Amino acid sequence: MNEKYIFGPVVSRRLGISLGVDIVSFKTCTLDCIYCQVGKTTRKTIERKQYLSPEKILTELKEVLKAGKKIDYITLSGNGEPTLNSKLGEIIREIKSITAISIAVITNGTLLNDKNVREELLSADLVMPSLDAATQETFEKIDRPYPSLKIEDIIEGMVEFRKVYSGNLWLEIMLVKGINDNKYELAALKKATEKIEPDKIQLNTPVRPTCEKELQTLSVQELLAIKEFFGNKCEIILELNRKEHEEHIRQIQKR
Repeated sequence: MNEKYIFGPVVSRRLGISLGVDIVSFKTCTLDCIYCQVGKTTRKTIERKQYLSPEKILTELKEVLKAGKKIDYITLSGNGEPTLNSKLGEIIREIKSITAISIAVITNGTLLNDKNVREELLSADLVMPSLDAATQETFEKIDRPYPSLKIEDIIEGMVEFRKVYSGNLWLEIMLVKGINDNKYELAALKKATEKIEPDKIQLNTPVRPTCEKELQTLSVQELLAIKEFFGNKCEIILELNRKEHEEHIRQIQKR
């Protein structure tokens, strides 16, 4: 079948064998990150609504699962911000009603200050938010957010979510050379992670192609030094993500 909402499964060292599920329209997001490999955001919004039909998503997912392939995670991610879908909680519950496969949600975390979003995510087995900055100026520079979004509110939302969430919380930090890799920004990020208390902190750096072609990646040596700075919970995922991103982009191009 020609999948509209499902991509993969793809092999991911973070998630094992991951089956991706898109639950929002293409490039509908709260951010327009300078490092995004899928392209510029075409619809920047914070409006939560039913962007895609849960029924159609679940029908397609059931068909894919019939193939009986080994899958470690069903991952809500894809081409936009999944928490924008107002039916997120329903989608997670319905997936759990048809399969025992664990559910992961990859999110930019910007809507975690919304109590409804936090409650809807409680049923997920793994939530993977990102936090690229802990100061407003750098947040605006690297993530180009919807105008009303404030980084202090986002961090507080993550803190509140951690208080009530019993699943695994893995926090990704995308480091862009010359923007958020200086001592001041890293200290602010570390302070934020200490408040959030994720189970893992995962460091990444842009892999081309990205929206902004002039972006520079950090070297392995630089990443290792920053890993030590963040402590025992921290790991580097740069090499782990490259093939996964490339496969994801190939899947998108096939649709």
